[in-house]
Amino acid sequence: MDDDDLASIRSAVQTYLDGLYEGDAEKLAAVFHPTSALTQFSEGALRITPRDAWLDAVRNRPSPRAAGLPRHDRILTIDLAGPGMAHVKLACAIPPRFFTDLLSFLKIDGRWLVAQKVFMTETRA
Repeated sequence: MDDDDLASIRSAVQTYLDGLYEGDAEKLAAVFHPTSALTQFSEGALRITPRDAWLDAVRNRPSPRAAGLPRHDRILTIDLAGPGMAHVKLACAIPPRFFTDLLSFLKIDGRWLVAQKVFMTETRA
């Protein structure tokens, strides 16, 4: 794995995690391609949310930081699948909801951007 690519991916992931915790839609937009979407299977249905609809939801909900919640985010794996594609598995939370995120990154015009997010949610007591 190229050290510069790995550093760039880690930086993008950190921006993503900070954006989630801070409720900063602009940080999130900076690392998601405009055509990206978020996909999950929930309540018996496949749900696909376009990036901009998700960013609107982020703007209109209290952030975990504002709620005084502790951070639970961490990188579980980074897999560089090729010179222009990577897969990142993360754990994060907005308690009591805990998420596993699978981020598919593509290197587009020299920048690593999330092309697709697939995630699952667990509610814990």
